[in-house]
Amino acid sequence: MRTQTTEGYTHRMERAVAQAVDAGLTGLLVTPGPDLVYFTGHHPTAITERITLLALQAGREPAMIVPILERPDAEPAPGVAALSLADWADGTDPYTATAKLLDPAGRYAISDSAWALHVLALQEALPGTRYVSMTSTLPMLRAVKDADEVERLAAAGAAADAAFEDILGVRFAGRRERDIGADLARLLREHGHSQVDFTVVGSGPNGANPHHEMGDRVVEDGDMVILDFGGIKDGYGSDTTRPVHVGEPTEEERRVHEIVRAAQQAAFEAVRPGITCQDVDRVARRVITEAGYGDYFIHRTGHGIGLTTHEPPYLVEGETRPLVPGMCFSIEPGVYLPGRFGVRIEDIVTVTEDGGRRLNNTSRDLHIVS
Repeated sequence: MRTQTTEGYTHRMERAVAQAVDAGLTGLLVTPGPDLVYFTGHHPTAITERITLLALQAGREPAMIVPILERPDAEPAPGVAALSLADWADGTDPYTATAKLLDPAGRYAISDSAWALHVLALQEALPGTRYVSMTSTLPMLRAVKDADEVERLAAAGAAADAAFEDILGVRFAGRRERDIGADLARLLREHGHSQVDFTVVGSGPNGANPHHEMGDRVVEDGDMVILDFGGIKDGYGSDTTRPVHVGEPTEEERRVHEIVRAAQQAAFEAVRPGITCQDVDRVARRVITEAGYGDYFIHRTGHGIGLTTHEPPYLVEGETRPLVPGMCFSIEPGVYLPGRFGVRIEDIVTVTEDGGRRLNNTSRDLHIVS
């Protein structure tokens, strides 16, 4: 898998500045976390109270300031070649040094992960500046993926698929949810994930809680079990959900599964450039509502994914932003019957020039396990 080039990072910075200007901003301030990795490839080994900040703004060269003791780690980062690098030393005022990079009357979007300590100190150093949330003002900053990002997401999805295929061979009945979750985490790592973000194992009535924390409940014969799991592989996220059933399901369980499967399929088929995020949600919701289970579909249809497993765009009522090629997000409708069971089916999907492409490709049939 190729790595991002300096030219690629430069293009990302230029595109971000253009988006900031369109939003009426002076520029954007990027702090350690996924945004900084996206623009420079730099991931500080330790995120501490020492300020690191990348300033991208119209009419100025991109510039980043780092603690002097961390400069050796920053300089090898590919994107750093495309910007001016400054540093500050312990015992000096880092905010006076950082202020030199900024417009004294500027209005900036700042990373959501920025420490309040730093934002407040910058406001004190430059009283004429204003700061707004990156996500609220520039929500599509990382939403449109390039070809390399899509293929990294596809590789992460394939690894998660492989983990699911392997877990089907594990015994479920008579074991605790947390033990099955540990198996899933192990399998994700065996298939190349460097980080496991979550393993949801919701058995029987626990499956009716979409964010169930797996616990000591022993899985029983006759349980529907929701498996929702993902993490990070080569810097990009995976996230997939499949229900399995221990032994033969009831007619109602089969019916609810088929309704959710049909809703997920319909939403996928609706994906194309120009359709709005809320329209994809409406398609999935309509199938479930017309089947009589609308009150039991209690969350949005999907969320974006990339360097993090939850990021814009969100497939939810009220989000009128149109889809464009390169956007990547989950499609995961569900039905949750309190005290009984739940069903959710989730794939990561990317928008293509004429439709959508699934990045998860395991069967969406109801799998029977022992």
